[in-house]
Amino acid sequence: MVITRKAEFSASHVCRLDSLSDQENQELFGEEAHPNGHGHNYILEVSVEGEIDPVTGMVMNLSDLKEILDQEIVQPMDHRFLNKEVPPFDKIIPTTANVAREIWQRLERRFAGNAAELVRVRLHETPELYVDVTR
Repeated sequence: MVITRKAEFSASHVCRLDSLSDQENQELFGEEAHPNGHGHNYILEVSVEGEIDPVTGMVMNLSDLKEILDQEIVQPMDHRFLNKEVPPFDKIIPTTANVAREIWQRLERRFAGNAAELVRVRLHETPELYVDVTR
């Protein structure tokens, strides 16, 4: 059985390499390269898989999953400029793929040894764009 919980956070970022000129950054990253950055209202879907507990009838307590998402993702990332306020994005470009991978890594630690297993992180940057990270 797979269950999915959603969370939302708003954050800003800029996708550019300091080693490139403004023109080169624009050619590589398009509008994402504007030096002042821009923001997104991210929608995160996290899916966990496991057996239904015969006593509780749950794969995982959804309140516990909400708390994990709040602690690991929402609190550290909500209303932040990712490049400057959220490691490791001071060292790597916070593309949607890199943000999704970082979310996976933060959550994966929390599921080590749990009956429910992390199976998918889906991060929507816009209604038209999302990235999946799967096991």
